[in-house]
Amino acid sequence: MSSDFSRSLTLLRKEKGVSQRSVAKDLGISQALLSHYENGIREPGLAFVIKACDYYGVSADFLLGRTLTRDGTTIVDAEALYDYSAEKDNVLRGSIMATLSKKLLVNSIGVLFDLLGKAGSKDAIKYCADYLGTAVYKMFRHLYRADGNNNEDFFAVPARNFVSGLANADMSVSEVRYVDALAAQVKESGSLPPINHDALTQSYPGAYQSLLQIIHNTGERVGRRLEEK
Repeated sequence: MSSDFSRSLTLLRKEKGVSQRSVAKDLGISQALLSHYENGIREPGLAFVIKACDYYGVSADFLLGRTLTRDGTTIVDAEALYDYSAEKDNVLRGSIMATLSKKLLVNSIGVLFDLLGKAGSKDAIKYCADYLGTAVYKMFRHLYRADGNNNEDFFAVPARNFVSGLANADMSVSEVRYVDALAAQVKESGSLPPINHDALTQSYPGAYQSLLQIIHNTGERVGRRLEEK
C-alpha cells in the first residue's frame, strides 16, 4: 500500500482533532496497530480501510491517494471545476483592495494559461501550475499560522521545514523545469504563439489590461528594490 495511505490516514485524524487512542477505540483496533498504519510500518486489510473511510467520511480512492476529491470523483472536464470569478456580484466583502487585487491576478493568470495552452506544452502548464500553486500555499499558510493558535498538523509539510524555506525551494525547482519545458517546446515546434502587444490586445481585450497592470506594478516595485541600500 502506498505511503499516500499512511499520510492521508494521519492527516484525516489530525484534521478531525482526535487522538490515536480515541480513533483506535472507535475503529476497534489497538493504538499500537493504528500507529503502525499511520507510520507505514504495517499494511491494513480491506475491512479496516472500509471502516476508516466510513469513520472519516471519505472514499477509498481518497484515502489511498488516488484522487484529490474526498468523494472519489475525478475531474475530467475543466467545466466541472468551481469558478468563483463567474459568480454574480463577485466581490470580496469588506475590502475593495482585495477584490481589485484578486481580479488583476485572476485575469492575468487566465491570459497566461491560455497562452500556455496554445503553446501546447503540457509540462510547461504543469510546472507553471506547480509554481503558482506553491505561491498560493505559502501565502495561505502564513495567514493560517499568523495568530499562532491554529494547529499546523493540518499541513503535510512540518512547520520547521516550511519556515526554513522548503516551499521556496519547490518554487525554484518548478521555475527551472518550467523554463526547460518552454525551451523544449520551442525546439520541437520552432515557435510559440505571438506574444506581442498587438496580438495580446486583440486576443484578450479585457484581461490583457490586468496583465499590463501587474507588469507595471511589479516592475515599479522591483525597481525600487534595486535602488534600496
